[in-house]
Amino acid sequence: MKTYCIVLLIALSAIGTWAQPLITTTGSVVGVQPDGTTQEKELPDGFMLTTEKMKILVHITHGPEEPTRSALGFLVAKAALEEGHSVSLFLAGNAVLLLRDKEMGEVVGVGTGNLREHYEAIVRGGGRFYLSGMSAKARGMTEEDIKGKPAEFAMPKVLVQLSVDSDRMFNY
Repeated sequence: MKTYCIVLLIALSAIGTWAQPLITTTGSVVGVQPDGTTQEKELPDGFMLTTEKMKILVHITHGPEEPTRSALGFLVAKAALEEGHSVSLFLAGNAVLLLRDKEMGEVVGVGTGNLREHYEAIVRGGGRFYLSGMSAKARGMTEEDIKGKPAEFAMPKVLVQLSVDSDRMFNY
């Protein structure tokens, strides 16, 4: 719900200055003005507010060579799980290396946090990892690298199916 409130606050900034927006069941927003008075306004056209839980796919193609970007993908997945959404991550290209223990322990993004901490939160939250089988093979990864992890090697058809089945997809 925090994510939606942030988006709502941004949308409301275009309408006017409200200290505490409250969402009604009719799709309008009641704003509490700084002076304490209230005002009700319809949501802007095209703005959708939902508390429905979604299926989210995070597709990551950057690996240890881009620590900020790769950690951001894991951070977004972690945040989605914390909001109650179901999350799958598909790692391709150098991103497959992120599930190796050595790399996982070394990747820290600037402002995006520690990859291992994000990974552990994703695992606790029920997230699932899919690694491009072709990318992993080209980089010398084996089943031993993902043993004991909620991960599996997958072909491009799996990425396509995950994207079709997902409500939202993020790419990093």
